[in-house]
Formats: sequence, structure tokens, C-alpha cells
Amino acid sequence: MTTNQTSQLSSLKKSVAPYEKTDRKASIYQLINTLGPLVLLWTAAYFSLSVSYWLTLLFAVPAAGFVIRTFIIFHDCCHGSFFKNRKANDILGTITGVLTLVPYRQWKHSHSIHHAGSSNLDKRGIGDIWIMTVDEYEAAKPMQRLYYRIYRNPLVMFVIGPIAVFLIQYRFNAKGARRKERMNTYLTNFSIVALYSGLIMLIGWQAFLLVQLPIVFVSGFLGIWLFYVQHQFEDTYFEHDEEWSYVNAAVEGSSYYKLPKLLQWITGNIGFHHVHHLSPKVPNYNLELAHNATPPLQKATTITLSTSLQALKYRLWDEEHKTFVSFKEMKQRLQQKKPAAAEVLKVIKPGFQSK
Repeated sequence: MTTNQTSQLSSLKKSVAPYEKTDRKASIYQLINTLGPLVLLWTAAYFSLSVSYWLTLLFAVPAAGFVIRTFIIFHDCCHGSFFKNRKANDILGTITGVLTLVPYRQWKHSHSIHHAGSSNLDKRGIGDIWIMTVDEYEAAKPMQRLYYRIYRNPLVMFVIGPIAVFLIQYRFNAKGARRKERMNTYLTNFSIVALYSGLIMLIGWQAFLLVQLPIVFVSGFLGIWLFYVQHQFEDTYFEHDEEWSYVNAAVEGSSYYKLPKLLQWITGNIGFHHVHHLSPKVPNYNLELAHNATPPLQKATTITLSTSLQALKYRLWDEEHKTFVSFKEMKQRLQQKKPAAAEVLKVIKPGFQSK
């Protein structure tokens, strides 16, 4: 990091420092207005089964929204920003991890790696979505290309993804995980089984699945979508390690997802993702305040519900043009390069023959 970059970081960090302080009353109030409605909506969804399953789904969708809001509390606990006390964050993080099906210490570890190397082309692979560059894709073997195309297919990522990630992937520890992380995953899995078993004994397995499955699917879909669009926009920021800057990665590599106020509240202000990446210690309820009080942060790329849909076509990072491209655009650019390369060979070839 250069002296100028260090100065930029210091200046911006100083600007948002007042918003890094946790407010216990605000945190407790958020717990109440998140977990309370979640329990009420889940209960309403169950009782509505005797009326109409469409009514059940009508309750399940907002319930899924409150699962997302619960995850944001979990997320803050992972960064130690929801409560001042570390133990309180660890306990609440584990509990909310059970409710959101995410093991606390496992996710905390991978997410810290994501923050440390976000937008760094040399530090991809842990805690992020798989991204290949155009050159990497061109050099890849056919089977790897096929696997990547399947992985980046919206149907796979957003329909199969929630099931694969939240119900399967998070149930297992990563290779080389430390003891605390492994034990926390086991505790989370055991707690999920105990909670689900209790509910099944209370209301029956069919009623439980009819209520819980749509909530898990919708919340998983929304969770993956939020993470996807806040780093996958056309002119985002990616650099190799020697050129990478923490400040640029935060402000240019993370978007400001400008959502309608209700959705902003439900998603715990995570749309101010650039602020969060600059300073993960800012609690979610202070992110908007930090954004509004810091003019440089207001220059971050702003995306909306409609413009964020463009991210569905982004597949590869084009290092030459510093932009995301679709598979079709990549193919067109490679075809344009071939005639140019052929012309160069025509010029060079006679010279070699004369020798």
C-alpha cells in the first residue's frame, strides 16, 4: 500500500469512526423487532395451513425477509459490531446462526478472508463467488469451462444454490478448520436438529416442511442475490495484489444498493456495502448515517432494483477493459482479436521466410 493510499484510508476511516460505536439499546431493539415478527409470521404461516396454502406462502415470504434481517444481526456479530462484549457477540452469533442455518465460527472465518482480499485477483476462492477472468477461461480445459458455465447459470446459482449452500455445504467443516470452528459447526448442526425435531413433534413433519421450506428457499435466494449484486456490477474494481488497494476495493469494488426504504430496513442497511467494507465495525443501524456524513463514500457506484438485474448477464472479468462481460461478449471480443492476430502474422511471416 502506497503512502497516498494509507493517507486515504486513514482519512476515510477517521470520517466513519464515530459510527463504529455500538449502541446497546439500538441492538436490543433490533433484536426485538426482528425475532419477534419472525416468530409471529412463522406461527401465522402454520395456522394459515388450515385456510389456504397460498395464504401460508403470503406469510412465508415476509418471514423469509426477517430471516435475512436475522442474518444481518448474525453478520454484525461475526464482525464484533453488534455488542461491545465479544462473548455476547459469540453467543448471539451462534444462536442466530442456528436460525439462519449458518455456523457462526465457520462463516466468521471465511468472511474475514473475504474482507481481507475482496476484489484482489490473487486472493480469490474463500468466502466469495467464483469469478474467472477472460484469459483464465480461454486457457481453461473444456470440462472446467463447462463446470464454470453451470456454476454461473442463474438457475443453478439462485435456485439450486440456496439448497446446496445452506442445507448441505454449511453442515460440514472446511479442511484444516480449527477445533473451535469445528465444535461450533457441530453445535450448530445439533441445535438445528433439536429445534426442527421439536417443531415436528409439535405440529407434524408435513406442516413443518410446508412452512419452513419456502422460508429457507426464499431467504437463501435473497441472501445469495444480495451478496452477488453488491460485488458483481459492470465497472467494479479488481486488481492483482501488487496494485490492489483496500480503499479502492471498498469504495469501488462494493456497490451502494439503493433499495426502497422498507426493503432497506428488512435487509438491515446492507445495501450500504461500500461503507461496510471500508469499516466492518460500523453496526448495520449506523451504515446509512456513515454514508450520508462522508461525501467520498457517496461517490460509490449506485445500483437499484432495476439496474441490479443487469448483473445476471455478467460472467467473466475482462482485465484488459476493466469490466464484467457476458459469455457472448467474451466470444465476440476473442473473434475480433483473431483477424488482428492474423494480419500481424502476415506481416511477420515473410520476414522469417526470407531468412
